[in-house]
Amino acid sequence: HLLSPSRSATFSFSPVFSLGRRDQELALLITGLLSWGEVGLEIPQYDGRDRVHDLNAKNFRSVMEKYDVMVIYYHQHVRDSKAAEKQFEMEELALEVLDDLDDEDIGFGLIDEKTDSDVARNLGLDEVESIYIFYDNEIIEYDGELAADTLVEFLYDVIEDPVEIIYNERELKGFHNIEEDIKLVGYFKNEKSPHFVEYNDAAEEFHPFIKFFATFDAKIAKKLDLTMNEVDFYEPFMDRPVTIPGKPYIEAQLVAFIEDHDRPTLRKLEPHSMYETWEDDINGQHIVAFAEEDDPDGYEFLEILMEVAKENTDNPDLSIIWIDPDDFPLLVPYWEKTFDIDLSSPQIGVIDVEDADSVWLAMDDDDDMPTGDELEEWIEDVIEGRIVPDDDDDDDDDNDDDEDEDDDNNDNDE
Repeated sequence: HLLSPSRSATFSFSPVFSLGRRDQELALLITGLLSWGEVGLEIPQYDGRDRVHDLNAKNFRSVMEKYDVMVIYYHQHVRDSKAAEKQFEMEELALEVLDDLDDEDIGFGLIDEKTDSDVARNLGLDEVESIYIFYDNEIIEYDGELAADTLVEFLYDVIEDPVEIIYNERELKGFHNIEEDIKLVGYFKNEKSPHFVEYNDAAEEFHPFIKFFATFDAKIAKKLDLTMNEVDFYEPFMDRPVTIPGKPYIEAQLVAFIEDHDRPTLRKLEPHSMYETWEDDINGQHIVAFAEEDDPDGYEFLEILMEVAKENTDNPDLSIIWIDPDDFPLLVPYWEKTFDIDLSSPQIGVIDVEDADSVWLAMDDDDDMPTGDELEEWIEDVIEGRIVPDDDDDDDDDNDDDEDEDDDNNDNDE
């Protein structure tokens, strides 16, 4: 592989460590994270309560019963000399997280894949080097960067109800302001309605990764163009929702529909779900667009990109990942070096997830952005296989072959 990320955990405030994800295909995302840190943070003070536990067959049940929320790091086997280091790293993370969540009862645990394999099996943990969150009889795998601020935000989402109720105009406006996430909204008689119960059960299956909303107010429902027991599905950045067919629904119907539509045409890379997003490639490739939303050129490019996505939303082979460099400032130099691009201006390219080979749309030197038609044509060439990130490798191989032939000819001449 082109890149080989370290699989060891390294911390600095805010503490971040590589989760050692499934394959080295995540290297381009992971490598730049290992040195992340923030300067000048106030270090939280230890409150005298041990919240990081080395879980084993004897203590895991009693320890987990103490907390409303349990965060478990299921890690590769480490030698005794390294065990204390992992304990310290988790202590640092726990202190920062709990400094923001001091009103919540949260515990942290470590499980070694070799010495604690029975515990992992009992808890249903199957992905080594992963973070699992246990809350309200649910197991949630965390697929984001292990930074305290990101984890805090995610834990806040976890402890919220799986369905958020829209009661008034202000909350309806807040619902409409959510553009970057998949969201659903339904209209039901009340919380005791059996149809709402089915909807809530479906929400629990996807909580907190997909946002579920509901209203019991006829006026709000009218503004959402919803009839009783009807649910609309909103894809990110799309103006109009899709009404889920077959109402009134049972949980299985809703789950099946969401699973069939959970890869948006345009999706934003978020710190709390970056690994999950990156693993969801199409034929080993990602179309990636870099653009700063707060930059005039970036905003203009995003507007064009969104129009292309809206016009092609029914294409199952199209999914574009938008990365705002402002969200990952310390990864920018790494990405620029790896992909040989300048992220001070918008870029769009196709990346091979295994070796980080890439091909990028050539932009003019002037300030003009590509038109929607030009962008759509380039994307179509990628989907049809006329543009592939391995082309450069093929060219290199051809050059190597030519050099070998020249050497052979020189030998024969001699």
